[in-house]
Amino acid sequence: MCGRYVSTRSPQELTRLFRVADWRPEETLAPSWNVAPTDDVYAVLERSPRREGDDAPARRELRRLRWGLVPSWARDPKIGSRLINARVETVHEKPAYRRAFTLRRCLLPADGFYEWTPLKNPATGKTRKQPYYIHPADGQVLALAGLYEYWRDPRVPRDDDPAAWLLTCTILTTEATDAAGRVHPRMPLALSPGHYAAWLDPHRRDPGELRALLTRPADGHLDARPVTTAVNSTANNGPHLLDEAPA
Repeated sequence: MCGRYVSTRSPQELTRLFRVADWRPEETLAPSWNVAPTDDVYAVLERSPRREGDDAPARRELRRLRWGLVPSWARDPKIGSRLINARVETVHEKPAYRRAFTLRRCLLPADGFYEWTPLKNPATGKTRKQPYYIHPADGQVLALAGLYEYWRDPRVPRDDDPAAWLLTCTILTTEATDAAGRVHPRMPLALSPGHYAAWLDPHRRDPGELRALLTRPADGHLDARPVTTAVNSTANNGPHLLDEAPA
């Protein structure tokens, strides 16, 4: 599972790292050291201009999406708070995700992510959950594999009203290995730079080929360190959340 992550890079840096052709200054987000479900997040995606047809060359964009996927058929957007992760083993089969997996894939830039592990106090016998910050050892950006979807709000009469559409996303997860595996059994998937274009290309639709692009974050080169339990509260934010704390 991936329930919290860190995203502090500026849109200018992200457009350079991901070779983005289009981003909207009005969608700029503040850095966050405690990204939580239902927060707005940066997503890199590719779309073909609608007026030019489905076969037109796709344009790479940096967009602001809400974390927690709302399927197009959902009656209530609140379902998104339960769809923050999609298991890579079944994502191509599940009704909530399979259409997005075929047509609407994205990358969610992250500095790292948090996971919690139960620790037992030998003196008291009590168990507590210790948060860990897991991140690439070389400090490079993680390009988390994601899906995005459009949800049409039936209460808004006109399609051209920006309020008519909600854009949401989810993060793909797999079995954890390396440093993450010592903390939690699941972890987010990431893509290497050489696979960005293929993953984002909306014209690629073969599930087997798409699944072959997915790898472990940073190809397994991850560090994990215990951090303060202040990260447990979504009200807390700031670089101090990454400070190492005694486990």
